[in-house]
Amino acid sequence: MAQTNRRTSRRSIYLKLRQMVLTLELPPGAALSENELAASLGVSRTPVRESLILLAQDGLVQIFPKIGSFVSRVDPAQVADAQFLREAVELASLDALPSELDASVVAELRDNLGRQQRARLSLEEFFELDEAFHQGLMRLGGHGNVWTTVAAAKGHLDRARRLGLHENVSPAVFADQHQEIFDAVVSGDLALARTAMRTHLRAVFSDIERIRTHSPELFATGTSSVPVRRNVVVWE
Repeated sequence: MAQTNRRTSRRSIYLKLRQMVLTLELPPGAALSENELAASLGVSRTPVRESLILLAQDGLVQIFPKIGSFVSRVDPAQVADAQFLREAVELASLDALPSELDASVVAELRDNLGRQQRARLSLEEFFELDEAFHQGLMRLGGHGNVWTTVAAAKGHLDRARRLGLHENVSPAVFADQHQEIFDAVVSGDLALARTAMRTHLRAVFSDIERIRTHSPELFATGTSSVPVRRNVVVWE
């Protein structure tokens, strides 16, 4: 029983820390203190240390011996890889749409789109609706269960998307793109749906280039940079 509780604790701490990284509560490049994280989460250092190792395996944390642990900076190459996977899967799912769409899923998507247009919607609320919308489209194509695999592979992509959302005054432009995709799907215009989806998903690349011009420290470079200790830890 004790071993089971330990695994459960490590899993819950891992998921909590992963969410803090993905939502930018722990921003790219941030130094991570096991003591501070343990205190804030009300646990011992052990599950925090174990969780950081798991996050390092996910590519979301970097651990440097004798220097410390850090949130990985957003890696444009990993963003591109995750984007390639996501685009391939979502376009394939559109190709698999049946001639008669599931009315209940269509109703869910229509309701989702309505909620995306609400005033004073927080960025995290919009992000959740965005994820549910895309998963719903995959359910229409009969591939909803594949979303779990896609979601697990897009940690760097999701951080880049959130950075893009923070850069925009309003997420309305993305909501409008969702509406265009949905309208094309329900009208049976697969060519338009594919074009609109591809344009929508690739917007993240423009966001990265725009953000990198004023906040390059958020992004990994092509070289294997290592933080160094001065009075504070800085990235070279």
